[in-house]
Amino acid sequence: MPEKEHAINDVINTDIPTLGKAKIPSPLDCSAFVSKGQRMLIHMPKEHLEDISEKPLYFDFEAAGPREKLYFEPSKTKCAVVSCGGICPGTNDVIRAIAMEAHYNYSIAATLGIRFGLEGFIPKYEHNVMELTPESVSDIHQFGGTVLGSSRGPQSEDEIIDALERMNVNILFMIGGDGTMKAADKVLREITRRGLKISVIGIPKTIDNDISFIAKSFGFDTAVEKATEAIRSAHVEAQGAKNGIGMVKLMGRESGFIAAQATLALKEVNFVLVPEFPFALEGPDGLLPALEKRLHRRKHAVIVVAEGAGQHLIQRTRERDPSGNPVLGDICGFLKKRIVKYFKDQNLGTTLKFIDPSYIIRSVPANSYDRVYCGFLGQYAVHAAMAGKTGMVITKLMDRYIHLPFSLVTRNRRKINLNSEYWRAVMGSTGQVLARKKSNGKKRRQSASPEA
Repeated sequence: MPEKEHAINDVINTDIPTLGKAKIPSPLDCSAFVSKGQRMLIHMPKEHLEDISEKPLYFDFEAAGPREKLYFEPSKTKCAVVSCGGICPGTNDVIRAIAMEAHYNYSIAATLGIRFGLEGFIPKYEHNVMELTPESVSDIHQFGGTVLGSSRGPQSEDEIIDALERMNVNILFMIGGDGTMKAADKVLREITRRGLKISVIGIPKTIDNDISFIAKSFGFDTAVEKATEAIRSAHVEAQGAKNGIGMVKLMGRESGFIAAQATLALKEVNFVLVPEFPFALEGPDGLLPALEKRLHRRKHAVIVVAEGAGQHLIQRTRERDPSGNPVLGDICGFLKKRIVKYFKDQNLGTTLKFIDPSYIIRSVPANSYDRVYCGFLGQYAVHAAMAGKTGMVITKLMDRYIHLPFSLVTRNRRKINLNSEYWRAVMGSTGQVLARKKSNGKKRRQSASPEA
């Protein structure tokens, strides 16, 4: 391996904290225990490394899986599970996997479900705790959402840890996105400051697929599958009228992965607009003239819009949602008005149909791929926690399940690299040729192969 092309990671720390030495024999009848110090050498493409490196690197990660020695004594161990943020396909599958693994394979004392996100720890909200037994979770994977409920917004880490102590919880599993992982890191810091022996394990959940170092978060595959159904419907609507335009809004606040992946999955998309690409609306290679050319050639068009796209074109408020994210402007409402006006001024009759499947997409049960993925995430999370691991998340990279420290997943949001082969493939699928505004106000043209 030439040194000038690749390097072993000494830029960042991939070590996982532990609560202490694991001394208790595992009750698992397993011939495939992960040996002490077993690591996974994984190649990371440069588009996943963001500000770490401009070239691909190999990283040395701790392997996920059951350990032969445990830190916690199962019969005296109590776990808690909480799901935070927006709902996502597969959350119930993760909850079920944790509860089943903890009960059947480790025979732990109890697994508690914290209701309605981090609010469930705070006494003033008066949310009851739910015990997660094999009977109570046996069928939950057949339904979307989360059986525990969820909420957004920060809560006091002091009150969270006070609640954990009152309930005698030894292990906390936190299911959530970027904000939840940052909250988990704060909780861990306060646990450490107090000198407590409580493990905190994260299971990354974001339908936008935007957590750093997470190649694919659970629920993303299901979201793309459901998104293609909406795009197919928009295409049918567009073909049903002369100069028909089908517009589909998809989730993607800061990252347009759902829109991009659905575009690759269904080749009928002619324009895909994502937050990473600040497209021009008018002028040479602007969206409106490009759409006009498309209608003159083919008499119909399909536009896929991520919710965070085009925010540079509309007036933004200073409002923030309960999670602290800026409230987005209505880009699709803006585009619909501008498209209608533009073609009216051109004396060109059009029919525009708008579809917003966002809440349908995130509320459906997981598909078969995500269901399998979620099962492994839950099981590996229990293995890590029982061995005394803490301050980490479970994820899958290059078909290998590994442990990632909070410091990596909370670095920044993962976004589409507009210079990557992935984005080039998306552009090749649509054939769109649009100008994008650079930070200095100038426009830069991004082209693709001619459309079919």
